[in-house]
Amino acid sequence: MEMQQFYYDNKIVKKFIYATLLWGIVGFSVGLLLAFMFLFPNVTDGISWLSFGRLRPLHTNAVIFAFVGNAIFAGVYYSLQRLLKTRMASNFLSNFNFWGWQLIIVAAAITLPLGYTTSKEYAELEWPIDIAIALVWVAFGVNMIWTILRRRQRHLYVAVWFYLATFVTVAVLHIFNSLELPVGVLKSYSVYAGVQDALVQWWYGHNAVAFFLTTPFLGLMYYFVPKAANRPVYSYKLSIVHFWSLIFIYIWAGPHHLLYTSLPGWAQSLGVAFSVMLIAPSWGGMINGLLTLRGAWDKVRTDPVLKFMVVAITGYGMATFEGPMLSLKNVNAIAHFSDWIIAHVHVGALAWNGFFTFGMLYWLIPRMFKTKLYSTKLANIHFWTGTLGIVMYALPMYIAGFVQASMWKQFGPDGTLTYGNFLETVNEIVPMYWMRAIGGSLFILGAIIMLYNVVKTVKSGVDVTDELAEAPALKRVSKYRQKGEKYHTWLERKPVKLTIYATVAILIGGIIQIVPTLLVKSNIPTITSVQPYTPLELEGRDLYIREGCVGCHSQMIRPFRSEVERYGEYSKAGEFVYDHPFLWGSKRTGPDLHRIGEKYSDNWHFNHMYDPQSTSSGSIMPAYKWLIRNKLDKSSTEAKMRAMVTLGVPYTDEEIANAQQSMTDQGNKIEQNLYSDPDFATSYEADKKYAQDNGEDFVNMRDREIVALIAYLQRLGTDIKLKDSKELVTQNQK
Repeated sequence: MEMQQFYYDNKIVKKFIYATLLWGIVGFSVGLLLAFMFLFPNVTDGISWLSFGRLRPLHTNAVIFAFVGNAIFAGVYYSLQRLLKTRMASNFLSNFNFWGWQLIIVAAAITLPLGYTTSKEYAELEWPIDIAIALVWVAFGVNMIWTILRRRQRHLYVAVWFYLATFVTVAVLHIFNSLELPVGVLKSYSVYAGVQDALVQWWYGHNAVAFFLTTPFLGLMYYFVPKAANRPVYSYKLSIVHFWSLIFIYIWAGPHHLLYTSLPGWAQSLGVAFSVMLIAPSWGGMINGLLTLRGAWDKVRTDPVLKFMVVAITGYGMATFEGPMLSLKNVNAIAHFSDWIIAHVHVGALAWNGFFTFGMLYWLIPRMFKTKLYSTKLANIHFWTGTLGIVMYALPMYIAGFVQASMWKQFGPDGTLTYGNFLETVNEIVPMYWMRAIGGSLFILGAIIMLYNVVKTVKSGVDVTDELAEAPALKRVSKYRQKGEKYHTWLERKPVKLTIYATVAILIGGIIQIVPTLLVKSNIPTITSVQPYTPLELEGRDLYIREGCVGCHSQMIRPFRSEVERYGEYSKAGEFVYDHPFLWGSKRTGPDLHRIGEKYSDNWHFNHMYDPQSTSSGSIMPAYKWLIRNKLDKSSTEAKMRAMVTLGVPYTDEEIANAQQSMTDQGNKIEQNLYSDPDFATSYEADKKYAQDNGEDFVNMRDREIVALIAYLQRLGTDIKLKDSKELVTQNQK
């Protein structure tokens, strides 16, 4: 048998390991800062780029795409070469993948705090960065498939199936969800509107969790758990069922994020049905992972690598039981918009992704540097510190979610809401936020202990960038099935066919759910009273997006007695037809805003943005004073309106031509309303006199950002009245 010598590329693996550690600390630190902002809302008072609304997407992107993303690449580049018995096909593509990904992360770290965002959850980055993501991801996929075609191992191991499905599905999700119309260098509008945009976004959002945070880690589980335990995978047949059922079912589950919303009922029901089915393949994978450790439990008690992996797989099992449970309508009615969801997400993120990454790195790094781990004791301390951190983070958030749901829905004997003031709920759960901050502190402390341990380990080892290996050359065999060869065994040596089948499996659900919603107009009944936003309201909406208000406030009143009583008439699909993008939100740290229009005076909104505690005692909302100082940029208003026309919003040529005058007129009205407050008038005139006396430019209030935001907020939910909505319900029943 001819043996061939070759070299594994360890250098690219090490690069991704270092990036994982760096961005992990950064992402955890931003998350910890956000946790303390719930306790000290004005800790970054006056610094716009450190406000909660702008840092929240930075935290999620840093943890998901920087920390977890780099960990995926590190594990894939290490395991793929060894599973295929060959070096990565292209050093250039490997390095393009690494440096391109880091530049994307840096671009996110710059643009998100500056307010350049699409507001779509886990897809906030603007269009130039989206293009860069697609290019880098395709480079990764090309390199992987090229390497597979050059392999010396005939059959593709189960881990490689998951890598291929991840590549294909993430590419499809990213491209379709990121279809947007550019207005400027860092500004765009989603091509989808309202209900359609919500469905596409959560088709992406749920499956970003599925195919970025789950399937690649399952592939890594199938490689690293047997390696760490020195045991074979428990069941090959179970891995086949696990793979195909998981990728087929997962793609349908996105609508369970939109239960009781304006999404058509049939789409919600499909999401529920497939979410419930999802528990079977998910637990099949968990069982396959845990039972791989059969006969190795004594080692689990002493080996920190296996400890991390056992807790990770258990966390995966907990999260994938809870997910289908949360998709049940009666449970979702309680949990959605509450801190229960925060607990659920972080059990998956911290336990499954975080702990598995830690375990993988503790196993990888000594082998990368041909040495032993510097301190097993420190690794065990990290394990217990991190575990305690997860428990102290998640449990209080579960309790907070139950408290919120209970208080939001309680009615008194007289038929009115027992807790009519939303802030009563907020104040009740502040102790839970303290415990979460402590839990987060423990988790990041564990990560810092790991960093120290890794640095000491690296220093004690040797830097082997190219690792010598040998394997027999791959002999050609017939492309047809051999006698006695099972179908899937044959498929495992046909990577192109396997990839095509996986692509078909993930496309079926997406097509069946999304295409009818986009093309069948009856899914979104027309409401004639709903009109496009005025130019000033459009600019105000962009400010709302820039400041990340959607991260704390929903714009979707569900048809529950408690919500209608608290907020007003429930939301209708036809109200969102001009919303590019949709802003329904996924968390209520503050109250829903869909019917906020005309509920409070312009002065109230002005004071609320300047000092939220002055209008809402006990509020944990930070101040947005820069909105009151900043001059509104009106230079691209006409371009924005023309882009909206391209997307189907019926602005006329006359309205676009008169946009500047329209903004001035509407701004004047709001400015005059603000003058009705004597304190405002006195302060405003004093500011004007000070500017004149000191030769400074003075910005009229009508030209400031706050006025545009007030215009938008006062518009929300005012297009239909109760009479209109009753007529619409009657029409739908007919």
